Amino acid sequence: MSFVKRVEIRWRDMDGFGHVNNAVYLTYLEEARDELFTELLGHVVHRMVLRHTSVDFQSGLVQEDDAVDVAVDVVRIGSSSVTTRESITAVSDGRTAVVAESVMVHCDEQRTVAEAFPDEPRRLLEGVLCPA
Repeated sequence: MSFVKRVEIRWRDMDGFGHVNNAVYLTYLEEARDELFTELLGHVVHRMVLRHTSVDFQSGLVQEDDAVDVAVDVVRIGSSSVTTRESITAVSDGRTAVVAESVMVHCDEQRTVAEAFPDEPRRLLEGVLCPA
């Protein structure tokens, strides 16, 4: 089951053409991922870094859409990495605005070198793993 975070579309998210700026979609995705991993992993989240994101923009968002639901599913767990499938959906009419995939990596304390997940965080991640 997806973790879902509702995010308000803020006035500052708009570009000069009245659309949500394309870079802001990444912020929405980050907010949801961060909340999921913080709730799930606690302090371990501070040793995770984003290594890859791919984004398919499918529909523009505007202020009148009011808010979006950002869904995050854990779809793969490696020795030190976790891959999520993510989507952004307009609350106003249910249309999909973005489909994305991200890879987070668990690192050493300096966050410079990948390090295998400790047993407990791995067990917690496996507990929310969704079929691909």
